[in-house]
Amino acid sequence: MPFDYQLDYSNLDLRKHPEFYRVGKGEQGVLLVEPYKSEILPYWRFKTPAIAKESAENIYRLFEEYRNNDDFVGMDMARKFIQMGYTRARRYTNYKGGHKYNEDGTVKERQIDPEKAKSADIFKAYWDKIRHNDDYLKRKKSHQETYG
Repeated sequence: MPFDYQLDYSNLDLRKHPEFYRVGKGEQGVLLVEPYKSEILPYWRFKTPAIAKESAENIYRLFEEYRNNDDFVGMDMARKFIQMGYTRARRYTNYKGGHKYNEDGTVKERQIDPEKAKSADIFKAYWDKIRHNDDYLKRKKSHQETYG
């Protein structure tokens, strides 16, 4: 299990205690990890392609700042927010209002929104850039080997 949900993450500064951070799958824990959530969340937007571009650029800038400060947890959190930008924009691309299911639990018919698709593409490009970054991958492996 990547996160110990017994821990109170809201009071845990993972910049000071990276040993408690687990990479996890996908976006898992993205809204639990402080102080990164508070630093990155204000930039996370995807309503229009212009907003998504500014958002992805700002979050990627934070990724680079974390890297320059030798802060893998911050790098990974920036990656998670970029990934979440992609997945949420895709959800809104396919389903107006972002809701996939009807009230009776059946899947709604897709209604493709080309503007949201452009937003998703912007985040996808940054996500690919991060997840194929050799330095990020080395740091991820090192963190996992050191802390699990």
